[in-house]
Amino acid sequence: MSLHAWLAGLLTALTLLSAAPSSAGTAALRVASAFDPQTMDPHALALLYHSRISTQIYESLVNRDAQFKLEPALAQSWQMLNPQLWRFKLRPGVVFHDGTPLGADDVVFSIARAQGPTSQRSFTLQAISAVKKIDDLTLDFALSSPDAVLPDKLLQVAIMSQAWARAHGIEKAQDYNGKQETFAVRNANGTGPFKLDSYQPDVRTVLTRHDAWWGHSDPRSGNIGQASYISIKSDATRLAALASGEVDMVMDPPFQDVERLRQDPRLTVLSMTDIGTQYLSFDHARNELLHGDVKDRNPFKDKRVRQAVAHALNVELIVQKVLRGQATVTGSMVSPQVDGYLPELDKRIPYDPGRAKALLAEAGYPQGFGVTLDCVNVAYREAVCQAATAMLTQVGIRATLRSSPTNVFFPKLSGAQASLIEFGWTPAVDAWSTLNGLLHSWDPKGGGSFNAGRYNNPALDVLIDAVRTEPDLTRRRARVGVALRLASDDIAYLPLYRRKLNWAMAKQVQALQWPNDQMELRWVRHSH
Repeated sequence: MSLHAWLAGLLTALTLLSAAPSSAGTAALRVASAFDPQTMDPHALALLYHSRISTQIYESLVNRDAQFKLEPALAQSWQMLNPQLWRFKLRPGVVFHDGTPLGADDVVFSIARAQGPTSQRSFTLQAISAVKKIDDLTLDFALSSPDAVLPDKLLQVAIMSQAWARAHGIEKAQDYNGKQETFAVRNANGTGPFKLDSYQPDVRTVLTRHDAWWGHSDPRSGNIGQASYISIKSDATRLAALASGEVDMVMDPPFQDVERLRQDPRLTVLSMTDIGTQYLSFDHARNELLHGDVKDRNPFKDKRVRQAVAHALNVELIVQKVLRGQATVTGSMVSPQVDGYLPELDKRIPYDPGRAKALLAEAGYPQGFGVTLDCVNVAYREAVCQAATAMLTQVGIRATLRSSPTNVFFPKLSGAQASLIEFGWTPAVDAWSTLNGLLHSWDPKGGGSFNAGRYNNPALDVLIDAVRTEPDLTRRRARVGVALRLASDDIAYLPLYRRKLNWAMAKQVQALQWPNDQMELRWVRHSH
């Protein structure tokens, strides 16, 4: 053996040793993604790439089972005492990662923190007027108005240790959009199956098994002792790491490589249609575009211009050529997995560049106009945005692509600082959170938290509030349908497509795929 080969082998052995978990008989998992979680504060963000990691560390009162249905988590049971009062019973014997017990005071504190002005989780909690401790394991949630599906609103609303938060001066959620640095950004103390070992922003996040977690005896439990989430922006580099065995799993393989990966005998590819949707959002609020060349007017306030954008985009071609067929074209704000979905809304406005030009002329823009299209700098999304800018330019909307990293892009989205922006939304099964988060008029208490264009429709606001308070499921679905039709008719957003979720992993890895593109580490097995 050459000296070079010997050194290479030694380096590989040392790397594997350093990656091995401390608990005997457990496995290490290395997961690569283009995205970084951005922060460890569980209430500061409501992004998919943040939730993927945060929910392994922090738990909510409720969670989802293998069929994606609601199941108990930190709350063992709950019941509606009357339409405006719910009682939750906590699971006994739960401890935080620092060894302190979970109690009702922690829940009271956490809900209030999640309702705060810097929290991006507040948009689901508007109906909660007070959370009252009855005893150490019992709480009552008082509501300002009835909420027939309150437990659904508590998904991914993390429960934190009140004492730990106060000890470190983090009683309020990090102001992510304001680029605030707090102790919670790089430190964590949850009750979940995994605890934070280290977080290096844009490099890697390492989690280790929480041996005292209450759920390890569940027969579904896996054998992961340590999980490393590695941020690799380059598509080619992520796949090279998977091929060489440096990582065990890639959660976002490039669409053009999916079929090739399926043919690799060393790999398994799990696929599922996303419960979420990709959209274009327009600036509906300003009298003049922040990022456009038309003065004293905002073209997107005119529905005919929004229709022109829809006619200009050949989304079918984008899905076929850019996304390699790994998506479904849609005209609906929500997917079939969301309660209240209407199949007739899935038919999108047809590609018709001639009609787009005519509509622009009717609206007073015969020469078109210039605008900046904001997009996150992830390869497939950039490619979609590049195709969209070319198609818009062909009809006279001179679109310029501006691609930004996540820590710049997402504050621009939630802060409504874009004129035209592409983004995705991963909803709950219940439609209300989507309606409230995206379509409700913005207010500081959580309405329209992700209403990127500050769309404002008072009639729709009334409907959205009525959806939340309606206890009868049939009438509730009817109200959802009316709200979705209203938003569709007004082209409040332009739905584009629902992507196919593909996870590529070594054959030795077994994981359960959820339609929200999150993986529950508690169920993953690695046979080495």
